[in-house]
Amino acid sequence: MSAAAICDRTRLRVRVSGAVQGVGFRPYVYGLARRYGLAGFVVNGPEGVTIEVEGNRASEFVAALPLEPPPLARIDHICVQRTGALAAQDFSIHTSEGGRLSTRIVADAATCRQCLGELFDPENRHYLYPFVSCSHCGPRYTIAEQLPYDRRNTVMKAFRLCAACAAEYADPASRRFRAEAIACPICGPRLSHGVNAIAAAIAGGQIVAIKGLGGYQLLCDARNQDAVQRLRSRKQRPQKPFAVMVGSIERVNEIAEANAAELALLESVARPIVLLTSRNDLAPATAPGLSRVGVMLPVAPLHHLIFHALHSTGTWLAGAAPVIVATSANSCGEPLVIDNAQALRRLKGIADLVVTHDRDILTRADDTVLSVVASRPQFVRRARGYVPEPIRLARSVPVVLAVGGALKSTVTITRGNEAFVSQHIGDLDTAEGICVFEQTIHHLTSTLDVEPVVIAHDMNMHPDMASTRFAQASGRALVAVQHHHAHAAAVIAEHGHAGPALALVLDGHGFGSDGGNWGGELLLCEGTRFRRIGHLAPLQMPGGDRAAREPWRMASAVLQALGRGHEIAPRFAAQRQAGRVSALLDQAGGATTTSAGRLFDAAAALLGVASLQSYEGEAAMKLEALVRRTAILEAGWTIDRDVLSLRPLFSRLIADNIDTADGAGLFHGTFAVACIDWVRRAARRTGVNTIVLSGGCFLNAVLADEIERGCCSAGLNPLVPRKLPPNDGGLSLGQAWVAALQTAEQSSALEGAT
Repeated sequence: MSAAAICDRTRLRVRVSGAVQGVGFRPYVYGLARRYGLAGFVVNGPEGVTIEVEGNRASEFVAALPLEPPPLARIDHICVQRTGALAAQDFSIHTSEGGRLSTRIVADAATCRQCLGELFDPENRHYLYPFVSCSHCGPRYTIAEQLPYDRRNTVMKAFRLCAACAAEYADPASRRFRAEAIACPICGPRLSHGVNAIAAAIAGGQIVAIKGLGGYQLLCDARNQDAVQRLRSRKQRPQKPFAVMVGSIERVNEIAEANAAELALLESVARPIVLLTSRNDLAPATAPGLSRVGVMLPVAPLHHLIFHALHSTGTWLAGAAPVIVATSANSCGEPLVIDNAQALRRLKGIADLVVTHDRDILTRADDTVLSVVASRPQFVRRARGYVPEPIRLARSVPVVLAVGGALKSTVTITRGNEAFVSQHIGDLDTAEGICVFEQTIHHLTSTLDVEPVVIAHDMNMHPDMASTRFAQASGRALVAVQHHHAHAAAVIAEHGHAGPALALVLDGHGFGSDGGNWGGELLLCEGTRFRRIGHLAPLQMPGGDRAAREPWRMASAVLQALGRGHEIAPRFAAQRQAGRVSALLDQAGGATTTSAGRLFDAAAALLGVASLQSYEGEAAMKLEALVRRTAILEAGWTIDRDVLSLRPLFSRLIADNIDTADGAGLFHGTFAVACIDWVRRAARRTGVNTIVLSGGCFLNAVLADEIERGCCSAGLNPLVPRKLPPNDGGLSLGQAWVAALQTAEQSSALEGAT
């Protein structure tokens, strides 16, 4: 073809933004360009991927581009411009460009089917290699130092590619083209112990620590009660449930009931833990007192190899499929361990065998936990497999850093019309936890290449809240956002809702604008402002914060309020302080709370389910586990001047003849209907029909399902958290949204004044 003929052809410059780096997008573009006989190039750049294509079928190429992208790619926007033809004759892949970044790294992904096939193919060079990966799977966010996502900017730069891997890495036709984590037994990372030794230890009842994608995990036989109890003792985790891992989707039904939506979540590329109804076929210590168990499938090649080796032993419980506990490797209250030396030091008293490898983890990422509520996925904890996927905002906003709360901490950074919510960090009540919190902020700001103009934090009256201290020490402009307003704003931001909304926030605890202990609130929200228009009836908190750890104290407050304080001591005789609490409740000026979470605690203690709790939400979770069906106590609540009281319901719960399971069903059913009545009245009075449902109590599947369906039946429009948990894990997004809107308002006001 002559140069003149080539110059007559169309040349287009195509810019693609989204999750398009490190996911096999360039080889996909290369193959597509060759299919349509086009010349030009593709290159990773600061804003995503830039493509120039030249030829008579360039328009067909653009139309086909978004139709079959690689599995991990996410295309947000495609911009096309016509440009002058260059008489190009071939299509090439260029070296990444520098510049200020507006692209992103994708989340870590579970082993794909192609790599899994190679893992167990004796003829393949990746046979039984625990670090096999390609452009469609493997670590991403946890191994990346900075953007652009090239091998030199990841921990894999420490491993020089062998000739075979280098050939695949350079071949645009290979699914390992520019797959930054690729390696093989010759040139890649290596385990400290053999897989057979790991499997033998688990089968023998030992506890094994392995280095996973986002941190170390502790494994043991989930059917061995002694092994699970030893793990609890060593990890100092007496009651909090453990997740379990099964070898394949076909084995899930042996230990739990799962519907199609739950099975789809289990098999998704993120491989989260999914809460399923247990068949009680595991060691009782796995999830004591609960009706659901967290189940996950193998994530990394090493997991698949361990199950393969366990099956190969031929001695696994008379043919039963192996099930292993898979929980984060840390002591109670400490951050997830990621460093080899630290693992050997800190886990030697927990694990009988510590398995390391020489591929570093740069960013901690705990396992994500999800459940299916009202036929939709709901996050309990958002981390590995989902972070750093951004949440799209309704508008572009200033760059804000929001530092979340004290519990279930996350941080959020806004960039343009996106909000990047960090992985679950945990509680900020230890020096190690605070250090991880600060490291997460540094890593997120550096990989996003932004500098916040303002920092948003919890409007907390407590002077020692670590996230607030960090904000105050930053020297930047600050915006304090009330805790429950932030819960509501997170859902509003996620849904892109404009205009007013009522918010039903049912939470455990948070300081209110008046300095009180809030937690069961009805708010009217619009833009940056909110107004408290209702709340749960205040209840005394004997012992202050101690009442949150000892549900019997909240039950005592209920008894006292009902004029039955004389029953406290005999009902809770096992508690040493029971005889003194009545006098404490008689004193004026004691702490009170409107917390919904404390009502669950009180109900659990009154029904004999839990008088003490060793982890947050234990009493409420065990109460929920007893619900066989819900029931409604007619006239079981009152609403007076927008204050909702469950006093009549509690009078019924303390009756001697009520069955515990029936009482649990009656509490859940009546509380849900009372809340629906409450919001319906408020909607009628305000004319606002959009109802935001948020707060930690909405992790309760029974309550969440009944309130959401009840709102719909009442003609209201419920907005629920879909991309973040309803608990404090979503708090930072709400803070960021309120602060961003407030900052934008102030900027507009200043511009107007000048």
